[in-house]
Amino acid sequence: MSDKKVVIYSTPTCPMCKRAKAYLTEKGISYQDIDVAASREVAHEMVQKSGQMGVPVILVDDELVVGFNQPKLDELMAK
Repeated sequence: MSDKKVVIYSTPTCPMCKRAKAYLTEKGISYQDIDVAASREVAHEMVQKSGQMGVPVILVDDELVVGFNQPKLDELMAK
């Protein structure tokens, strides 16, 4: 569907992360999943990029989406 680079910072137990990943998969959008629970370093990287400690944090190219915001994701993927 898209040639965008999508990265999702998530944790295995986060319900909104699971919804976001299921949505991306349903839309045929490939993404890189980064488990912030597995590494303090990547958790710190996510906080540095987003200013947020909550997940999911989704990067679409250089655009940041905090939380599972389906309309915003649709908008970014359509660009």
